[in-house]
Amino acid sequence: MLLFNKGSQNTSFSQSELKEALYSSLDMLGTRKKVLVIPPDFTRFHSQAGIITEMIWQYYGESLTDVLPALGTHVPMTSSEIKKMYGQTPENLFRVHDWREGLITLGEVPSEFVKKVSEGAVDYPWPAQVDKLLVEGNFDLILSVGQVVPHEVIGMANYNKNIFVGTGGREGINKSHFLGAAYGMERIMGRADNPVRQVLNYASDNFAKHLPIVYVQTVVGKDETGNLAIRGLYIGDDVECFNLAAALSLKVNFEMLDKPLKKFVVYLDPEEFKTTWLGNKSIYRTRMAIADGGELIVLAPGLKEFGEDKGIDKLIRKYGYVNTPKVLQYVKENEDLRNNLSAAAHLIHGTSEGRFTITYCPGKISEEEIRNVNFNYADLETMMKKYNPEKLVDGFNIMPDGEEIFHISNPALGLWAYKERFK
Repeated sequence: MLLFNKGSQNTSFSQSELKEALYSSLDMLGTRKKVLVIPPDFTRFHSQAGIITEMIWQYYGESLTDVLPALGTHVPMTSSEIKKMYGQTPENLFRVHDWREGLITLGEVPSEFVKKVSEGAVDYPWPAQVDKLLVEGNFDLILSVGQVVPHEVIGMANYNKNIFVGTGGREGINKSHFLGAAYGMERIMGRADNPVRQVLNYASDNFAKHLPIVYVQTVVGKDETGNLAIRGLYIGDDVECFNLAAALSLKVNFEMLDKPLKKFVVYLDPEEFKTTWLGNKSIYRTRMAIADGGELIVLAPGLKEFGEDKGIDKLIRKYGYVNTPKVLQYVKENEDLRNNLSAAAHLIHGTSEGRFTITYCPGKISEEEIRNVNFNYADLETMMKKYNPEKLVDGFNIMPDGEEIFHISNPALGLWAYKERFK
């Protein structure tokens, strides 16, 4: 059932329009006594989901009893992050997702189905795991809030990914990430229908019908002044809500270039990007637009670790970012990587497969550490002076020496490709 459906490349919701659309949809749901909200965490700060979560709290008051940020395997949010993202929403409502222990398995997608949709890339069953709060909390409404945007693992982010990955468990997260990587990232990114989504949809249709989930999906893009605007809002309880948002996101968030480009400079906001686990969006969101022999420069003033989780960080440091065949070999030969398939998938996501060079300019991590994981290194201060993000515009820039670059101020907001590569 679709409760609200409005969006276009030129739409821009004001705060009052957003609240009116949201509240009219909630009115249609009728009175609810116990509500759970599942918004994204701080790594999706620009999704506008924080504002929506605050509006939901204002609407339901005491009936909103729990807020469970969809952490996946990310680190828990700090008090300052909660306040900055969710405004006046009381901090005592927030719960921390335990992706190791605090889980319930709703069912298992058969290995035969996974093998079929992946065209034989993988052959294992997939557990539909969720935080036990969703099942044991006795909620009469679960609002899953988030942004639909191109994504490296599942083609287009959000919808039931927010549930099965955002509040999922180690095995489900690992296997879904590896499924996408093994099938082929460039065959998935920007596509709403793909093997990973089909597996999650199977889980929704067969194991999660009893959960009272309603999705609040945004599509966010930059307006004419460079500020973020909500271009679309879709609210509903089934896949139609997601499909409509995904179709608009392709128009808003996907920049199709006429030819591959030689040099990209990507800036990573230090508050949002502290690890290569997240910062490598600069790689996989641009890889389909970078020419063979090209260069990607990543300005990363907040970079201090590789993994969001200490165990994954250790694996990244051990194996480094190498090409796909090498990662698959490592998985076959090494139990530690075989037992953490999301780390293996991440290593694949972070490689250029030798097509172009990747130069990281980190703020809080050493040159030796960067080179040890097989990235090139450049001094941040030097590169920030040469490519000052405050002076660059998003898109094409001609530098004083005549060099042409393509600048991206936030890789999380889009996907870039040249036409011949995206077919």
